Amino acid sequence: MTIAATAGGGSIRTGGMTAEERKVIFASSLGTVFEWYDFYIYGTLGPFLAKYFFSNVPPNVAFIFTLLAFAAGFAVRPFGALIFGRLGDLIGRKYTFLITMTLMGVGTFFIGLLPGYASWGLAAPIVLIALRLVQGLALGGEYGGAATYVAEHAPKNRRGYYTSWIQTTATLGLFLALLLILGIRNWQGEEVFGDWGWRIPFLLSGILLLISIWIRLSLNESPVFQRMKEEGKTSKRPLTEAFGEWQHAKIAILALFGATAGEAVVWYGGQFYALFFLTQTLKVPGATAQILIVIALALGTPFFVIFGLLSDKIGRKPIILAGFLLAALTYFPIFKGITHYANPKLEAALVSSPVTVIADPGECSFQFKATGTEKFTTGCDIATSGLVNLSVNYTTESAPAGTPAQVKIGDTTLTATSADFAKALPAAIKAHGYPASADTNDINYVMTTVLLWLLVVYVTLVYAPIAAWLVELFPSRIRYSGMSLPYHIGNGWFGGFLPATVFAIVAWTGNIYSGLWYPVAIALMSLVIGFLFLPETKDVDITKT
Repeated sequence: MTIAATAGGGSIRTGGMTAEERKVIFASSLGTVFEWYDFYIYGTLGPFLAKYFFSNVPPNVAFIFTLLAFAAGFAVRPFGALIFGRLGDLIGRKYTFLITMTLMGVGTFFIGLLPGYASWGLAAPIVLIALRLVQGLALGGEYGGAATYVAEHAPKNRRGYYTSWIQTTATLGLFLALLLILGIRNWQGEEVFGDWGWRIPFLLSGILLLISIWIRLSLNESPVFQRMKEEGKTSKRPLTEAFGEWQHAKIAILALFGATAGEAVVWYGGQFYALFFLTQTLKVPGATAQILIVIALALGTPFFVIFGLLSDKIGRKPIILAGFLLAALTYFPIFKGITHYANPKLEAALVSSPVTVIADPGECSFQFKATGTEKFTTGCDIATSGLVNLSVNYTTESAPAGTPAQVKIGDTTLTATSADFAKALPAAIKAHGYPASADTNDINYVMTTVLLWLLVVYVTLVYAPIAAWLVELFPSRIRYSGMSLPYHIGNGWFGGFLPATVFAIVAWTGNIYSGLWYPVAIALMSLVIGFLFLPETKDVDITKT
């Protein structure tokens, strides 16, 4: 072990990882496990939540309300970043992210215990939404606290490596959720799982919570914060300093548009949208798609640590920007390759059976469904959304105003406003060679997994060094506040709106791949802004206030 002097007059150890540091990393990482574990179990088990907590309305409306409760948790994350970021810079890293971990875990656990509408009436969905809001606020403070705490414990030359373990557990949280849900469903059977077994994944989070609280209570405060506190250099107004003073606000803005926005769309594109694309666009059976994603995640996860370690040697900036560039250049061929290997019959139909929508352009909307409650009811919107849901490419032809929208499939023409259109369209599409679902015998499992793995590797490029980069961009007295807000706006809004934006672009253009322009454009934006305006930070002294 060696001691290196810092520019600030202190000293930073540059040796190997100690037992205390391993405990710091493990305890801090559990929060990120919670974050993505909660994300996936809520999203996957949404139909069951809709059934039990919104049973007083029709099923389709109940599911919309469930998604709204889910979205509410995302929407309030930036506010949680402000609340707990301020708290972390005022009272310390340890106690603040102990609070956020507890709130997150309690929220997830109590969803598993919450009585349904049949028992509690209107109180049941109200409490569910309240729990989601508490979780969202807590999550807004969790990541910034964990990243700051680990980085401030890390040796000067290993911050990227140490914080990369936090990034690894984000994927492990998703991995854990996938395995648990698949295992419990197979063990119990669909009937028992649908009756009460869906609660088990929520309840099991209580074990993770108790372990995490026990470990975090035994941790010491961050040495950087402790030193600031002893020297009387902590900020009295962290939010005002972080976002009210241009020299710091400018860094937060650049961090958002030059780093976290691009990281978010590559993250969501490479994992969550990849799963959505398999199940919703290519019609691969859900269990098969989840297994493919699990294998890709397992193969790709070690690269978080590899790229985190590499960022300590060559810098954060080149690795993250390389991820942006690779995603922008290869997303289209990769997703087309996934179609080729996972559903070759659909690929053939897209070429051999072109479809045309003939409609008044004034009836055609940009169908952005930010909350899931928006209604698009014109003939053109009905036709185009129906084709998107069936994974059909189409072209459009203008029709005079007032003309009913029509869909032309070969020699078949359907009127979108007719009473039987919802049934006639799938039948006509199927008759012209479009498969209702992917044939599992046609799937090239090896090549599909390789392409999914490649998407995960892109995720590791942009995500592994991001925590260290954000920590190093801000001075220690406002670090918790400064890094948390751009991170959660980037991930909660740029990333969270990716599925809705992709759907709207696909419906607007008529091409199942055109929605990829959203993550490609955001990645290119972050590539340019990050390259031009954000500094390399791997050698900065993070003890400076």
